[in-house]
Amino acid sequence: MAEVDMKVPEVGLRFKNPDEGWLFWVAYGGRTGFDVRKRCTNVSKMDSKVTSCRYVCSNEGHRTKRQTEHVTRCFRAETRTDCKARMVISLDRGVGNYEVNDVVIEHNHPLHLPETFHLMKSQRKISELQAFEIETADDPGIRPKAAHELATRQVGGPLNLSYTCRDRKNYLQSIRQRELAFGQAGSMLMYFHDKIVENPSFQYALQLDCEEHITNIFWADAKMILDYAHFGDVVTFDTTFGTNKEYRPFGVFLGLNQFRETTIFGAALLFDKTQASFTWLFETFLAAHNGKQPKTIYTDQDAAMGKAIKIVFTKSYHGLCTFHIMQNAVKHLSPVKGKEEDEGEEESHVLSDFSACMFGHEDEASFEEAFQILRSKVHKQTWLDSIYKVKEKWAECYMRNVFSLGVRSTQLSESFNNALKNHLKSNFDIIRFLKHFERSMQEKRDKELQSEFEARKKLPRRLMCTPMLVQASQVYTPVIFEAFQSEYERSMAACARVLDGEHNYAVVVGSLLGEVLTPSQRPVWAYRNAV
Repeated sequence: MAEVDMKVPEVGLRFKNPDEGWLFWVAYGGRTGFDVRKRCTNVSKMDSKVTSCRYVCSNEGHRTKRQTEHVTRCFRAETRTDCKARMVISLDRGVGNYEVNDVVIEHNHPLHLPETFHLMKSQRKISELQAFEIETADDPGIRPKAAHELATRQVGGPLNLSYTCRDRKNYLQSIRQRELAFGQAGSMLMYFHDKIVENPSFQYALQLDCEEHITNIFWADAKMILDYAHFGDVVTFDTTFGTNKEYRPFGVFLGLNQFRETTIFGAALLFDKTQASFTWLFETFLAAHNGKQPKTIYTDQDAAMGKAIKIVFTKSYHGLCTFHIMQNAVKHLSPVKGKEEDEGEEESHVLSDFSACMFGHEDEASFEEAFQILRSKVHKQTWLDSIYKVKEKWAECYMRNVFSLGVRSTQLSESFNNALKNHLKSNFDIIRFLKHFERSMQEKRDKELQSEFEARKKLPRRLMCTPMLVQASQVYTPVIFEAFQSEYERSMAACARVLDGEHNYAVVVGSLLGEVLTPSQRPVWAYRNAV
């Protein structure tokens, strides 16, 4: 066929079938500089065979009178010039092939430049391989413009690429339209069904309203369920991320894995932030994880969420995010008015005192004393009164027996939300939203695999070769072993001395290196009735 394409159409030229004749006309127009189209095809009523075809220049004919007279908002420029260039083929029943019996190769309009041949519509086509490459580039979120530039470089320039960047965008748009062929809800159900086919452990749940419209959605794949079984003791939940097409609250249940990296336990799209929606979500979350309740769950200060947690997570400690509390403290805590030049310094002292109440007191008595002093420094105490009522959820002295893994805020959620913003846009439909969330989730899991690889590759750094540290280095991951070794080192450097009473002792932590620490550098704990 490549040899035939180099010819000029002439009477008597033969083709095996109409498709071969059409490809010849397309190739001829492509190397000459004009666009082509099919004018008509005649089919025999006797045997349904194509008897003749007329292939013309795209500038053939005139725009219809109705189109030229009608005033439109967006005017389309005239392209028809009544060009007579054509090629007509007819069936030779005796031989069984098609012969060219009429040819006109003269045009009444300028032909395109060789540098623009690739822009003609008839020369632009996306092959199956190119379609696969386009979809593959779109899956990880590569922008169409960047992906098109890469494809152009791979073939040596735009002249060698059979489609434009606009064709790429149109193709992706058609893919998304097919994905939503059953509507938003139907396509989402098909997506979940395909996930179940891939892995039967995939779970999802929907809540319907009185009109049987989907309101709340929850899903968790097999890896989320397995991770929660291992690492679900401490959970953070947040719904501050709202960049989806319907601006519905999007929440993710997160925790820490064995490398102290973020792991995902489930995700949800909610209709609203009411107590009823949160109650349904939390009950569904527990049902997906065989009823296992976390030991600790951290959220922001959402009142509806707090009421739902109290109803559902009856065996869990509910902690408030210290980051959000400090943000509210900045807004609500204004110092008692004094000298103007001291206002900024006074405000800084008030926030420092509140932070000390949050983190700096280990016994309740000292906390209460410090909090009363803070009250005297604050002009308006309404917010202080409200936050004091839930002091058990944020003050260090009331959390000494809380299992928290060092977590005191929803920072995991905030960090994951920032990662989501790299992949999600507010104009995404439900299917694109789910697929791009899956990509964000996969990034976290790839990071976990990388940490696993590094842990198996590198030997742990042991400061002492005691049996306990040797065993711990073989069991713990590197980051956990480092934390354990630090505490072990401090315990080995501790010494006790008798205080004023018979059963009162002070435990002093020194240094294994023999350094003399000043009283301000060395921590001291006093224990009464230690025996």
